[in-house]
Amino acid sequence: MKRPGPGLWLAVAVLAVLVLAAVAPHLLSAQDPLAVDSAQTLRPPSAAHPLGTDENGRDVLARIVYGTRTSLLLGFGAIAIALVFGGLLGLAAGLGNRVVENVIMRLSDIGLAFPELLLALVVITVAGGGTANAVLAIGVANIPGYARLVRAQTLAVRRSSYVEAAHALGLPGRRVILRHVLPNAVKPVLVLATIGVGTALVAGSALSFLGLGTPPPEPEWGSMLSTARNFISRAWWYGVFPGAAITLTVISVTVVGRALRLRSEGRTSW
Repeated sequence: MKRPGPGLWLAVAVLAVLVLAAVAPHLLSAQDPLAVDSAQTLRPPSAAHPLGTDENGRDVLARIVYGTRTSLLLGFGAIAIALVFGGLLGLAAGLGNRVVENVIMRLSDIGLAFPELLLALVVITVAGGGTANAVLAIGVANIPGYARLVRAQTLAVRRSSYVEAAHALGLPGRRVILRHVLPNAVKPVLVLATIGVGTALVAGSALSFLGLGTPPPEPEWGSMLSTARNFISRAWWYGVFPGAAITLTVISVTVVGRALRLRSEGRTSW
């Protein structure tokens, strides 16, 4: 059985630092991410500002650290919405009659016909911009995919021998669903959702990059990239470090998600 390599533990360490930055950012940066200093505009990395400053003299490291909470919220919050509502729809499709299943699956097909970011843009257009609406938009865009996944798992569990045995023993249908069908149908999807967090985080950063997510001057990695493109020839650090934060986070989440999938399939031991 394959054992995890150092790459997994490095990814876990990165995620631990990100969680610390989201929960207690002051422990990683003593600078105020909103403090403007016109005398320090677009300064390169130095001892005073390890990752340089932006066009308003604000510390880039502080803005990356304090922006971690919002960026992670875009990823994890959106997937949580998709899991809850997609899971409920998938269960209803897998346990309901043919009419209910067909209606839910056809609606899911319509949703899957649109690219995730395009569907999120439609929701943003209706609901408006802002962090909360960006989380909602990305979550809604992911609901159809998770509905299909949960429905497929529900059908597989529903036909399993232990569920049939529970029915044969005379257990109430509601108890069978809560104790046997629901946990076993959702568990594999939870593992896959870990990988989906990275995709949702990128989508959230893309919305902020387009000016539809977190509004300035609040720190957020995507909005920092959007502003940094105007200064790329004068301040390379301004765009490189927020972009590196997004890339490193997505890679770490994906590595951990794949490791969890391998463990759930019994192909690794740790």
